[in-house]
Amino acid sequence: MVEAAAALVSFLVAFVIVRIFLGPLARLALDEPNERSLHDRPVPRTGGIGVLAGAAVGLGFGAASVWPPLAAALGLAVVSFVDDLYGLPTAVRLGAHIIAAASLLCYLLSPMDPLEMALLVGALVWMTNLYNFMDGADGLAGGMALIGFGAYALAAWLTGANAMAVACVGLSAASAAFLWHNVHPARVFLGDVGSIPLGFLAGALGVLGWHNDLWPLWFPVLVFGPFVADATITLVKRAVRGERFWQAHRSHYYQRMVLMGLGHRRTAYVLYALMLVCASCALLGSNQAPYVQAAAFLSGAAILAAAAIWVDLRWARFTRTEGTAA
Repeated sequence: MVEAAAALVSFLVAFVIVRIFLGPLARLALDEPNERSLHDRPVPRTGGIGVLAGAAVGLGFGAASVWPPLAAALGLAVVSFVDDLYGLPTAVRLGAHIIAAASLLCYLLSPMDPLEMALLVGALVWMTNLYNFMDGADGLAGGMALIGFGAYALAAWLTGANAMAVACVGLSAASAAFLWHNVHPARVFLGDVGSIPLGFLAGALGVLGWHNDLWPLWFPVLVFGPFVADATITLVKRAVRGERFWQAHRSHYYQRMVLMGLGHRRTAYVLYALMLVCASCALLGSNQAPYVQAAAFLSGAAILAAAAIWVDLRWARFTRTEGTAA
């Protein structure tokens, strides 16, 4: 089975490259701890290079037709790696995200209503950045990529879209190789070179699958629901409070779960469970009657809302007891 072969080779390539960057190249790009971090020692942030290299293997297993999103992600990886090494102005980074999203969607979807195109570009840019926002706890982003792209691969395979299935299973397997080294205590982080392209691919492949009638447009939103909900709700709450929401902080739900005592491992396990539930709802509801699709999406959304309320209540009690600032 070509998908299994692609998964195995993608895993091995990613595993080897991650190990290389943990050896002689370990100090190439380090994530230094600061007052907003959840780690207390310098950690290499080059794991994303291994993930992307492993994912690229899929092109040789029949996924060549999915090259446009992968090529755009590679371009973002180059910009993001420069940012990891030297730091780039926010305007430069955001400009690269917008150019990549607009170029890819114009190539895939034109002709299209300009307003609809603009909304999709904005959504893709947001997905690109929210993945970066959520890459702040050991095992979290890697596990989300493993589950999310695995769900994409299964949905594509069930509809006979072999190229998409191979591309997504390669991403999932490469993420598993990274996750091997990223579970708590993490030995390596994705870095922007990994989190930015993965967020972009989560959105871009989701749109491509919708465009090719593999799944409805809500499907990728629900598959990556825990990431989408956490980042979006946190941004809105910070904006309403008048905070500088674009600056680093520790207000995400997953960050508060770690700080309240769940720790990195248990927080990751809770998010994995939520991700699996959301992915299952999406897979079960995809390509069904409209009322079934609505029920699937609303069920996943209700579960995420309940989880958010639980964390909010726990955090309010925690801050009262500890006397810490929210």
